[in-house]
This record gives sequence, C-alpha cells and structure tokens, in this order.
Amino acid sequence: MKKKSIGILVGSLRRDSFSKKAATYLAEQLEDRFDVDFIDLSSLAIYNPDIDNDDDMPEGWRSFRKEVIAADAVLFVTPEYNRSMPAVLKNALDIGSRPFSESAWYGKPGAIISISQGKTGGFGGNHHMRQTAACLNINMMQQPEAYIGGITELVDESGVSDSDAQAFFQKFANAYADWVNRFVS
Repeated sequence: MKKKSIGILVGSLRRDSFSKKAATYLAEQLEDRFDVDFIDLSSLAIYNPDIDNDDDMPEGWRSFRKEVIAADAVLFVTPEYNRSMPAVLKNALDIGSRPFSESAWYGKPGAIISISQGKTGGFGGNHHMRQTAACLNINMMQQPEAYIGGITELVDESGVSDSDAQAFFQKFANAYADWVNRFVS
C-alpha cells in the first residue's frame, strides 16, 4: 500500500535557516509513516494575475501547483517576518490558490510551526498564516500549537540539538500524523 504524502514548505530561503533545520528534524520523525517531500519555494516568481494563463504562466508555477496537488497533506515551518509570514510563503499560498475554483490547497490537512529567535515564537506570523489558510480551506491542526521561541538555543550546525525541543517536535509529529490520517484514507 502506498504511503500518504506530506509536502513540507519552509518559509525561509536562507541557506542555514533555523526553520529548515526544524523542518528537517520533523521530516525525520514523519518519514517512517509518510512519503515526505520538501516543496521548493525559492524560484517562484511573484504572483501576477496578468500572467496566470496557459500562454504566459511561469513554468515554476505549473510545477509548484502540481506538487501541492500531489501531496495528501501540507506542513508549513516558517520564521516570522515583521509580525507576519514571509513574503515567499504568502506568494506560494497565492500561487497555489489559483485558479480559485481549482485551488491546490483545498481541503488538505495542514499544520504550522513558527520559529523565532525571540521569545514569542513567531506567534504573529503563525496567526496571519492561519487566517490565509482558513480562506483557502486548508484544514489546519489546532493542537498542539507550535510557537518555537529562542530557536538559536535549540539548534546547532547539525540540526535540532535540544532534547526538550526534540521531545516537543516528536509530540507535534505524532499529533500531525494522527491529524493527516483523519482526513486522508
């Protein structure tokens, strides 16, 4: 039997991103139960409805939409930029939502983990993303909430190194696996 698939979207393009380290750790916790793939956002052109047609559409949009549609579920791991989600993530949500009647996001189970160097754990960005996700009918997991503050103390060059953070990520991954299994048969 084919495993269900999870597409992971990381809201930071930085090479040594804290969000990417957390996402990689989560992927390792999920890969025995799911096919886990990272969906690359780095080459997506900014959404412009004038070019959202068969003749002018950037190839990156086409392949991105296909990747999202192919995923059974989505997991967002993101920093907070100025109390909101990063532009690259909002752009990805917009691209995947069009054409609106064929949104790639529609009905998918999802979850968000927000990351920050400060103590708030990206609370503002997390909730801005939830607002957009609600409009797109992404079924976001509500609990456990995941606002990871002080990330610089929880990771090192090899990834998530703090044992308490590892335990939380394992708890989150287990809850997310259960959430996905509620929606995808």
